[in-house]
Amino acid sequence: MNGPCPGEGPHPAFDLPAGKSMRIIKSLRADQDLIARFLAVLGRGLGIASHSRSARPGFFIFASNFIQEYLEAEYFKKEAVLLRALEDCGFAPNQGPVGNMHLGHQKSREVSVILSEAARQWQAGDDSGRAQVIWATSEFTGILRRHLDLLKNLIYPLLEQSLSEEDEQKVAGELNLIGFKVANPNSPDKYAKILDSLEEEVGEWQEK
Repeated sequence: MNGPCPGEGPHPAFDLPAGKSMRIIKSLRADQDLIARFLAVLGRGLGIASHSRSARPGFFIFASNFIQEYLEAEYFKKEAVLLRALEDCGFAPNQGPVGNMHLGHQKSREVSVILSEAARQWQAGDDSGRAQVIWATSEFTGILRRHLDLLKNLIYPLLEQSLSEEDEQKVAGELNLIGFKVANPNSPDKYAKILDSLEEEVGEWQEK
């Protein structure tokens, strides 16, 4: 049965003060701001590619790089820490909210590969790659939006209700360790600069 971590008393639903934010939620805020910005520019690129010939494949190659190098290689590792914490509290890893989060990671990886390959196919002059890029981009944005909604509306409340202060400190430490391990000389601006480039390119398309 799902519930509080072993050794903890019951945590009734909505037992926490309204608006309470845990350390581990705050630690992901910068990541999620970056992801929201990415979704916005990717959506603009998708809209133009769907209705105009001004879109270019290079934009989607950079977007797929952002997905694979940042979202999947870095950010999803942080989410995995949260999911393991819930699994330690008795939540099933292959069903329910935790299972759906894992499924979101899997689907993202599958679609990002299709997007990357299709964008390179389009860049090589095969126009059928363009239609596949449009499909994959639409599919990916839908997957990620649903995934983030699940995180915000269900996973976060479950963490707040289920983790003790000691559990929270442990998870926060693991998140900090991931941030340290993936840091590189270009961080933390590397991915923000990629988004700058994507936004600039979409702006140029809109001016045509």
